[in-house]
Amino acid sequence: MFDLDKWSEIWGTVRRHKLRTGLTAFGVFWGIFMLAVLLGAGKGFRNGVEKEFNVAKNAIFVWTQRTSVPYMGLKAGRFVQLTNDDVTALERQVPEAALVLPRTSLHGTFTVQNGPKSSSFSVNGEYPGYPAVRAVDMQQGRFINEPDITGRRKIAIIGNRVVDILFGTTNPMGKYINIKGIYFQVVGVFKGSGKAEEAQQDGQTIYIPLTTLQVAFNQTNKIDYFSFIPKTGIPAAVVETKVKEVLRRQHKVAPNDDRAFGSANVEEEYARVQGLFMGIAGFSWLVSIGTILAGIIGVSNIMLIVVKERTKEIGIRKALGATPWSIISLIVQESIVLTAVAGLIGLLFGTALMAGIASMIEGKDVGFFASPQVDLGVAGMAVALLVIAGALAGLVPATIAARVQPVVALKDE
Repeated sequence: MFDLDKWSEIWGTVRRHKLRTGLTAFGVFWGIFMLAVLLGAGKGFRNGVEKEFNVAKNAIFVWTQRTSVPYMGLKAGRFVQLTNDDVTALERQVPEAALVLPRTSLHGTFTVQNGPKSSSFSVNGEYPGYPAVRAVDMQQGRFINEPDITGRRKIAIIGNRVVDILFGTTNPMGKYINIKGIYFQVVGVFKGSGKAEEAQQDGQTIYIPLTTLQVAFNQTNKIDYFSFIPKTGIPAAVVETKVKEVLRRQHKVAPNDDRAFGSANVEEEYARVQGLFMGIAGFSWLVSIGTILAGIIGVSNIMLIVVKERTKEIGIRKALGATPWSIISLIVQESIVLTAVAGLIGLLFGTALMAGIASMIEGKDVGFFASPQVDLGVAGMAVALLVIAGALAGLVPATIAARVQPVVALKDE
């Protein structure tokens, strides 16, 4: 039951010792404030990195290099050319892969024209599944589909920078562009992604069906590299290993030749990044809890002084019939109020600071940092920690107070 007299007494004690209370509470305030700021900043860093992480978090990329081991009469140093036959073999022999994506390009940049306007752009041959590996921010129209692949259609999806340079303010949808003397109809427009320079470069890319690129530009049966997405629950490393095994068999590469095929496992890289984030969060908690503990020790010491100053008062209470529990609860509640109020103010200030920073940088490119915020779960945990810490800080002084003998206390000067 809510005891108004007891809480009025606690408030009166706080008011009588404003400076002492303020200095004691500052340690707790600063610890929680630092916790909110450090965790909020860590969250902002994490959001910024993941925002720039526009590749599927479980993607695998595999490409060819030169062989390093002689095999079946073939010398070392041989370059392996990936082909369309590898697509069929991989789809059949690597059932763990949800997506097998061959990719190729017109190496370098090529002059692309729209009437009198022309410039140099990257031209990549892709399959419909490409956006599952790397996000494509479509602004108009569509991406490549299966009929485009089977029909070797001369269609193009162009970046926003291509639109700016070749079309200006004219809507490019349905118009034609000339790539090395071959006309392609624009069926989609995408916005370049990434940081400023990367976004500009990405926006200067043109996607066409891979099969069309192979036939139209004399790249018949040539694949530059593969992208893969594992099925749900399958580690990317399993797919990566099986893909290399299949490709070694396909191209007569020694089973122990680890240099013939290069690869990048995004899942492993992402796990390392996640480990870094966990380390930052752990460090933030360690620093903040250390500061909070220092504040709590200060609270406990102050409460010991309070008990000493109020020895006579406690003796009178006990002489009038106050139980040890009532004495303990009074001291513990004073300690909880002191730590909880100071901590909640620190949490409020820290959260407000993160919200202010988030508002200031919204829509701006500030590198690997975006939307710093304090999680509600963390806030709840901090509040619970404060209540427990406040109780612990007051427990020792409260126990000492409960053991005060009325006769001894009344003689105290």
